[in-house]
Amino acid sequence: MTPAPLKRFPHGSGREWTMIPEEPSDPWTPFIGAVVEGLSTAARTAGLELPTEVALDQLDLEGGPEGDVAFPAHRLAAGARRPPAEVAAAIAGAFPPTDGVRSVHATGPYVNVRVDPTRLIRATLDLVFARGATYGHRPTTGGPVCIEHTSANPTGPFHVGRVRNAILGDTLARAARAAGSHVTTQYYVDDMGRQAAMISWIWAKPRDQWPESVRAADDGRGGEAEKPDRHYGRIYPAVSAYLKEHADAAAEVARVVQQVESGTPPANHREITQQILDGMLASLERLGIRFDEFVWESDFLRDGSVPAVLERMRRSPRAVTEPNGALAIDAAAHGLPKESTHVVVQRADGTSLYVTRDVAYHLQKFGRFARVVDVLGQDHQLHARTLDALLDEIGETRRPEFVIYQDITVPEGGRMSTRRGSAVWLDDLWAEAVARARKEVLARREDLREADVDRIAEAVAAGAIRFHIVRVAPEKPVVFRWEDALSFEGRSGPFVQYSYARAASLLRRSGVEGRTATFEADRLSDPEEVELVRVVAKFPRVVAYTARSGHVQALAGYAHELADQFNRFYHAVPVLKSEGERASRIALVAAVRQTLGNALELLGIVPLETM
Repeated sequence: MTPAPLKRFPHGSGREWTMIPEEPSDPWTPFIGAVVEGLSTAARTAGLELPTEVALDQLDLEGGPEGDVAFPAHRLAAGARRPPAEVAAAIAGAFPPTDGVRSVHATGPYVNVRVDPTRLIRATLDLVFARGATYGHRPTTGGPVCIEHTSANPTGPFHVGRVRNAILGDTLARAARAAGSHVTTQYYVDDMGRQAAMISWIWAKPRDQWPESVRAADDGRGGEAEKPDRHYGRIYPAVSAYLKEHADAAAEVARVVQQVESGTPPANHREITQQILDGMLASLERLGIRFDEFVWESDFLRDGSVPAVLERMRRSPRAVTEPNGALAIDAAAHGLPKESTHVVVQRADGTSLYVTRDVAYHLQKFGRFARVVDVLGQDHQLHARTLDALLDEIGETRRPEFVIYQDITVPEGGRMSTRRGSAVWLDDLWAEAVARARKEVLARREDLREADVDRIAEAVAAGAIRFHIVRVAPEKPVVFRWEDALSFEGRSGPFVQYSYARAASLLRRSGVEGRTATFEADRLSDPEEVELVRVVAKFPRVVAYTARSGHVQALAGYAHELADQFNRFYHAVPVLKSEGERASRIALVAAVRQTLGNALELLGIVPLETM
């Protein structure tokens, strides 16, 4: 039996963009419908067969100097055994007069179509003003989706490397909701593993009984007023190092693990875990990250799920009993690395392992949700493959989708690890970001009240961190550099926020509120204006693509593209001082402000009216 390959979100050539929602929430819908009908008709005239659904699937909607959309003739030509350029020319020549289409011509193997810009401007601005804060969103009609993300062990504060998981997962959840799915975000609380047991083991002892190396690591700093994740977690690296050198202490921790598994954990275990988790969540709250549900790992033992999974694993033809009594699965047939093909699912002492409990967790998710997404660090790739293998061994046909991301590093420190103590804490990063953002705000706005400076600095700091991390594709590492993250001119959160504030300022000075703006589409004929509308019109497609593909970097890239094009427009044409075009340009600014604000909301970044 060969399982399906590990399912990830697609990382293709970008053709996922071609899927257009067939509903009025996208200004391109009527134009694309007309184009694919025209292509299909022209192909028949040229003696070729091109169903509209095939034309839609292959259509390139990115546009460029040759046209708004393009149809590559390669596949059609291959089926007809004709040169692609010849097929493209034949289709372009036979393209019928079509409402909304201005011109059609062939360039090499491509059929390039230019739509009527005035029609596109009118359709786009009308839709933005009609939908307002829901522009770019689709009706909530999709099946239930579970996005599990973050799920960091409750052993201490978040370090910067962990926060990428939270930002990716939260952004994907926002996009999926906007694209029409019922989304539930979950945090899987690992309260059963050895790491959690280490924390409750050490804190169950009076401080004067701690090993000297552990007392030195704590040094009584912070006290009761300190955030609990910092208070309880500071000594974690020292405890980890101590246990490696002291087998008797390690055996005590192993007994704590057994107590938790048997349902009789130490009295302080759940309380400390919850307090540390509360401190960690407070850090994420500063970045606008919250969860719908918390799933405790130990619950799967209490409700009988893990024993049921183990029984199913025992029935696997590849189940083996170790000489010491442990239960394992021979997973060699599943393509795992040679050294990892022997998967222990129950220890000799009867305790389960994390991967076994994770199988129980996923069976529960499959029972509730039509789509299950896990956001995991690259160091969990083997775990993901092992999970797939075990699901196959128990006869489960469904699989989760995985978003696998690379590490975040800082130029000075390299890869971070809580266990080694080589981490940059998120709280420290946050404090530094706020301080730097405050300095930038004061350099630009000396007229602001102190409370406004603080509010803006915190919003800029959060936006800088989130955007700097989400703008990079998950499969690529992030090197966190302050000069990039907090730049007001580069590809950054502050640049996008500043562009939104610039649009808001223009509207305030115009005396026109966005939803009451009126315009004449034929007044917006400057190339920068037309291009700006084209970018605004792309937003619904970007949201749908992000939700479908998991490529959350596309949403950040879109926000920057819109902000950048808006600034080009701002510098190219007058707005408030123009005459006949004034009202229409103000309306365009209002549409940009609304769209950019909607994009920022999906990125979890606060749109600022002033900066």
